[in-house]
Amino acid sequence: MPRTAAPLRTSPIPRVADSDRRRTSASVVLRSVLEHGPVARSTIARLTGLSPASVTDYCARFAELGLIRESAELRRSRGVGRPHLPVDLDDSRFVVGGVHVAVPFTTVALLDLRGRVVARREVKHEGMAPAKVLARAAEGLEALLDAAAGARPLGVGFAAGGWVDRDSGTVVEHPLLGWREVPVRRLLGAHTGLPVHVDGHARALVNAERLFGGARGSRSVLHLFAGNVVDAAFATNDEVHHGPRSQAGTIAHLPVPGGTEPCDCGRVGCLQAELSERTLCRRAREAGIVDGVNPMHVVGAAAAGDRVAVRLLLERSRRVGRAVGLLLDVLNPERVVVTEIGIMHREDCLGALREEVGSGRAAIVTPIGFPDSVLAVAGGAVALDVLYRDPLAASPEAI
Repeated sequence: MPRTAAPLRTSPIPRVADSDRRRTSASVVLRSVLEHGPVARSTIARLTGLSPASVTDYCARFAELGLIRESAELRRSRGVGRPHLPVDLDDSRFVVGGVHVAVPFTTVALLDLRGRVVARREVKHEGMAPAKVLARAAEGLEALLDAAAGARPLGVGFAAGGWVDRDSGTVVEHPLLGWREVPVRRLLGAHTGLPVHVDGHARALVNAERLFGGARGSRSVLHLFAGNVVDAAFATNDEVHHGPRSQAGTIAHLPVPGGTEPCDCGRVGCLQAELSERTLCRRAREAGIVDGVNPMHVVGAAAAGDRVAVRLLLERSRRVGRAVGLLLDVLNPERVVVTEIGIMHREDCLGALREEVGSGRAAIVTPIGFPDSVLAVAGGAVALDVLYRDPLAASPEAI
């Protein structure tokens, strides 16, 4: 059964400038609570530059919506006066659904308001039509919500690799899945009855890092995702660059000097063909290390002492490091986050990547902050980014 999407609160239409200003102010207040809570309202005012009266008003509205609550612990100010009753996120009431479609399976998950994974499951889908994949994802979400007693869904986030158009809610093209012009927002929304937000997984994860991970507070962040799909995202001044029809970050066919892997585009040595987990697993099979297509089995073999598995992982991390170095030269970000199984699970792989980047810039490169839940976080982060950008759009009827 589809869940009924709660209607948004109606009010007189304000001027565009006033509306944008209110949305921005509401966003910075809620993000201050996320980052610093439990935190006094006076501290939020100092951190955000908003007036104490405005902060008090926004906090009252967030409390009404069920997004924050007063902490039970009183905090005394530095000077003389009454102790403050700080506010904190109320992470006990609401969740967002997350759907990430990878090449062999779909990950469905529930995340709380702090970006923590509450529940998740994987659904195999190889060979299925897009409509069937999304229908099964909706069924998986429904099962997770039924098992999460008392959790109320605010919406669903969808993420995938390839070309994903955020504004239209469409997977424009995903060659490895064979998807073209798939209306994800419409299909998932029809199944779930909830608001559905759609984006590419590299952009979703850079938002997750800025909201909940180690990139919080960074003025510019580059994220490189190296899985079966290889793509990137770049955020500056709290905005992720999408480009026309959300095509920014498409780096799959950048040429790799000395590359030997044939690509589906007809050329040899494209970045995705060289770095894909499919390529890693094929090489591992040829070496007799594994007999399947799960890259974590290569990581497991390396952990068990297989020298060839270690070599394959180190070589891949070095190639990723060269790609990072190229993007660093072009974009010059303050922080670089990399999603790649080798560096997420092995210090020697992280060292190999940083060595390729160069000692002068190695320190700004870190693995993704969610190594055990990357795909679950990617889907949910799409919906959470929308919430933290426009928190007052959360409906009181959903409480």
